[in-house]
Amino acid sequence: MKSVTARQGIISLKIKDAASLYNAYMPFLKHGGLFAPTAQHYSLGDEVVLLVTLAEETERLSVVGKVVWISPLGAQGNRAAGIGIHFNESGDAEAARSRIENILAGTLTSERSTHTM
Repeated sequence: MKSVTARQGIISLKIKDAASLYNAYMPFLKHGGLFAPTAQHYSLGDEVVLLVTLAEETERLSVVGKVVWISPLGAQGNRAAGIGIHFNESGDAEAARSRIENILAGTLTSERSTHTM
C-alpha cells in the first residue's frame, strides 16, 4: 500500500495510488494533512518533516507539520498504527494540498472510511 521510513522528526512516505492517498488524506484539517503509518513513538504537537511521493510522481514533496492524531499499535477496529500530520501554513504545504486534492478530485466527499475517520 505505502511504505514509510522514519527517523524521529523526519518521515518518508510513498503513496502508490489514489486509493491509498484517499485513505491517508485528512481534508478536515485546516491546511490538510496525511496519516503516516509508523511504529515510532510521537506525541501530539511534535513537529515533523514529511517527505512524500504521490502515486506515480517522481518529485518528492517536503512539508512541515505537527502531529495531531495518533493511532497506537493494536488500535480498535484493526486500524493501522501511525500518526496524522497537520500541514503547516506555508507555500510548500499549500502546493502539497493542491496536488493531493487534484489527484482526489471527486472522491473527497465520499463516505468511505479512511485511516483516521
